Amino acid sequence: MKYLDSLREFMRPDRVFDVVYRPESAHVDIAQRDILYIEDLTVSFDGFRAINNLNLYIEAGELRCLIGPNGAGKTTLLDILTGKTKPDSGSAWFGRNIDLLRLKEPEIANLGIGRKFQKPTVFENHTVLVNLELAMFGGESVWSTWRGRISGEQNDRIGGVLEQIGLAEQRDVLAGSLSHGQKQWLEIGMLLMQSPILLLVDEPVAGMTHQEMDRTAELLRSLAGEHTVVVVEHDMEFVRSIADRVTVLHQGSVLAEGSMEAVQNNPEVVEVYLGE
Repeated sequence: MKYLDSLREFMRPDRVFDVVYRPESAHVDIAQRDILYIEDLTVSFDGFRAINNLNLYIEAGELRCLIGPNGAGKTTLLDILTGKTKPDSGSAWFGRNIDLLRLKEPEIANLGIGRKFQKPTVFENHTVLVNLELAMFGGESVWSTWRGRISGEQNDRIGGVLEQIGLAEQRDVLAGSLSHGQKQWLEIGMLLMQSPILLLVDEPVAGMTHQEMDRTAELLRSLAGEHTVVVVEHDMEFVRSIADRVTVLHQGSVLAEGSMEAVQNNPEVVEVYLGE
């Protein structure tokens, strides 16, 4: 019964979970390569412009890092992209055909946009394997998710994700006994079980050891191409290890964009962020 209780917990109406399910009918038009088109985006909170006429374009399959000082608008941008916050003006398109600003959080999730927050949210009283099973069946009814109904193909898929996140040997270990880094990888695996098109990852290496950071860098790099990955991170050494392209946000707008080398040599970026 614990398994079914967890399924009910997973799917209760008021639960906002960080994994999504992409139905086969979802079609995102990326004929022009870009998967995210954000133009003139603005949102204010009590007179403070958290996002200020922001323009940002991200290509399909790209691994993009967003950096910037606290209050630059990074988290607010992710909130807008996932439907948690509605902007005052501007546009945000997923591909050329889907207007994200017209959709609610569940509708955006159904398109294949997955978000991972800094603090991992896994089912600590269940094994790594069960966590992945719960994530895989997140869009179905409780009764259809009984473990005996898992097909050979689905088992293969779970096995593939376990290998990808480096937790194959921990498949029968309780999630609560994993290290902080392993819990982060498990939650990324739970996202992958939902076949996301776009992954939004918020500060994935906070609190990790150097060894865990290296493994996380390897994992995120392996996801790029098949998935589009947007990473918000403050650790510049980690950003340098994964990013081909970096966007620096400041006061809700794009301050600079380009390679890590170009960004870290930009005088404005050094003044407002890297020089802190």
